[in-house]
Amino acid sequence: MAELALVVLLVGLAAYAVLGGADFGAGFWDLTAGGAERGARVRGMVKHSMGPVWEANHVWLIFVLVVFWTCFPVAFGPVMETLYIPLFLAMIGIVLRGAAFALRGEAATIGEARALGAVFALSSLLTPFFLGATVGAVAAGEVPVGDPGSPIESWTGAVAILAGVTAVATGAFLAAVFMAADSVRANLPDLVAAFRARALGAGTVAGALALGGLVVVSSEAPDLFDGLVEGPGLAAVIASALAGAASLALVATSRFGPARYVASTAVGAILAGLAVAQSPDFLPGELTFAEAAAGDSTLLVALISVAVGLAVIVPSLALLFRLTLGGRLDQDFHPIGSDEGAK
Repeated sequence: MAELALVVLLVGLAAYAVLGGADFGAGFWDLTAGGAERGARVRGMVKHSMGPVWEANHVWLIFVLVVFWTCFPVAFGPVMETLYIPLFLAMIGIVLRGAAFALRGEAATIGEARALGAVFALSSLLTPFFLGATVGAVAAGEVPVGDPGSPIESWTGAVAILAGVTAVATGAFLAAVFMAADSVRANLPDLVAAFRARALGAGTVAGALALGGLVVVSSEAPDLFDGLVEGPGLAAVIASALAGAASLALVATSRFGPARYVASTAVGAILAGLAVAQSPDFLPGELTFAEAAAGDSTLLVALISVAVGLAVIVPSLALLFRLTLGGRLDQDFHPIGSDEGAK
C-alpha cells in the first residue's frame, strides 16, 4: 500500500506542478509585461485566463500536503523541520498572491492598483522558486532524519537552486501555452503571437535548464544522477525530453490545444523520473519509502478517503475546465493599464 500511496502523492504533485505552475507562470508574464501601456493587453489576458480557475488550481497543493502527512508522516516531520523557511515563504507568497489578484480590480486609486499588481507578480515569481527549491533539496538528500538539517544551507545548494529556477521557467512555459490557446479562443491575434513567442522562449530555457542541470546533479548529487541515467529514471528523462520537444514543435505550428497536454506530460514525466531515480529512498540516504510510510491500517483508511474525495473533486474540476475551455465562463477581455482598478 505504501507504493500505491506514493503513486497517489506523485499524481497530486504532478497536477499541482502543471495547473498551479501555469497559474504562477501567468503571474511571471504579468511581471515581465512591460510598462502600463505596453503591458496592458498581456495583463488583461492574464486576468482573463486565470479568472475562472485560479482558486481551483491550488486544491492540488492541499491534496499533496494531506496525503504527505497522513501517508508518510515519518518523512513529513524531517522535511518540515529542515525546509521550513522555503515552505513558509512559499505559503506566504500564495496568500499574498491570491489576495492581490482578488483585490487588484477593487483598488480605489491607481497607486493601490499598481502596488497590488506588484505583489501579485512578485509572489508569482518567488513562490514557485521556493517550492521547486524544496523539491530539489529533498531529491539532493539535504533532509536528514533525527537532528534537523541547516535551515539555510539545505535549500540553497546548487541542485535546490536549479530546481527552483527550473520550476519558474516551466511554469512560465505552461502559462504561455495556455494563454496562447485562450487568445485564439478570444480572437486576439496580437496576443496569440505574443504568447506564442513567449512560449517558445520559455520552453527553450526550461528545456536547457532541465538537460543542462544534469551536469550540476552529476557533481552535487551523484546517486540521484545515476538513477536518472539508467533504467526507469532514464526512460522518464527521455520521455520528458521528447514531450518537451514535441510541445515546442506544436507551439511553433500554432497548435496550442494539443501543446497543453504534451507540455503537461513533459512536466509529469520529469517528476516521475525524480521519484524512480531516488527509489527506494523517500529521503535519499536516510529513509526508504517503506520506512517513511504510516501503518497499513492508516494507509488503507487514507487511500479510501482519497478515492472518495477524488470521486467528488475530479468530476467537478473536469466540468470547470470543460466550461472554461469551451468559453462558457469567459468574461469580456479588457486590457489592464495604468488606470486599472481606479475609481
